[in-house]
Amino acid sequence: MSNEMKRAPMAVILAAGEGSRLGSLTDDSPKSLLPVGGSVILERIIRNCLSCGMSQFVLVLGHRADEVRQFVDKTFRGIRVTYVVNDRHRETGTGYSLMLASSVVGATEFIKFNSDVVFDAKILRALVDSQLTNVLCIDGNAALTGEKVKVMADQQMRISQIGQSVDPATALGESIGIEKISSSTAPLLFAALKATMDSAVQWQDPCEATYAELVANGTAFHALDITGMNWTEIETADDYAAANAMFGSPVTTVSRWQQNAQDEAITNPARAK
Repeated sequence: MSNEMKRAPMAVILAAGEGSRLGSLTDDSPKSLLPVGGSVILERIIRNCLSCGMSQFVLVLGHRADEVRQFVDKTFRGIRVTYVVNDRHRETGTGYSLMLASSVVGATEFIKFNSDVVFDAKILRALVDSQLTNVLCIDGNAALTGEKVKVMADQQMRISQIGQSVDPATALGESIGIEKISSSTAPLLFAALKATMDSAVQWQDPCEATYAELVANGTAFHALDITGMNWTEIETADDYAAANAMFGSPVTTVSRWQQNAQDEAITNPARAK
């Protein structure tokens, strides 16, 4: 295996939104800087990435961009981070924000994160370790309401449909907003996003709409089943309360060796002694 193949993916974090559905919670703070369990949301994402060996970051900012940049620069001195600003964040969605990262990412393998998703590092570790190309993390236990992005896949976990309109009765589960895109697919994805975003009518389209387009044109996307692992999306005040109940302690940067030792202590306490 070459060094290129061993290199950890780049992290692309979409943090341009205002979080208007959170009401007064975001009066004095950008959504991505809200604290959950003693660590702010964005810190949790970045530390989870560092724990999985990811060291290159692209942050797409918009609402209160300067505050987010200052937090990252102060908290994570020395990491390799490129900032991209979405000046149209009030008019656009995640697809547009991801498109803006194209000049930085190019043909590099990357993992895309929505900055309102709080998740256990085990999810990211499983995604980084997956040998499949173009992988979406899917929760089979999620409540599949109409607004959720749902996925259909075959027994080999190859995805056939992605979107809000997928029938919940036949869906494998919900896409949680964390995806790995291969180096060969990245240029195709960005080209498709640029074509789509050429029309202001589609500026609000999510990333998943373009994934669905690529799937329809024959690009292989796969599902990674993360059912049972901890994660939550924070869109409302109730979601925020649920996140704090699920993640009750600050996040730390843990090496792979340290995590393996911790897992061993939990599953085999006698051996760990």
